[in-house]
Amino acid sequence: MSADKQHKIKITIGERVMTALYDNATTRDFLQLLPMTMELKDYASTEKIYDLPKKLSTNGAPSGSDPSIADITYYAPWGNIAIFYKDFGYSNGLIILGKIDDTMDVFKKPGSMKAKFELIEK
Repeated sequence: MSADKQHKIKITIGERVMTALYDNATTRDFLQLLPMTMELKDYASTEKIYDLPKKLSTNGAPSGSDPSIADITYYAPWGNIAIFYKDFGYSNGLIILGKIDDTMDVFKKPGSMKAKFELIEK
């Protein structure tokens, strides 16, 4: 994967299919783990999280970020993916990986859910 190319992934939850765009070094490390089915757990009624099987590279990443709704992020201190379905403030160690290009209603359902993440080959 080249460093200057944006990558797209497909996220499937039940019958719902969404895509997200990715474009940084931490993202490229995440893409190496795909395809992957995740059991997303609700956290603080704000985000769905999943603990990755390994830590991702944070080379060149900012020290933190302020996520928006539909952002897919990596929280480096815990080594997990976080998908925000509500707005949230700045957090140290949070790296934005990409943004889902769909409404977030499916993520707002309480409890856990299975989601399949796959790289869309170009």
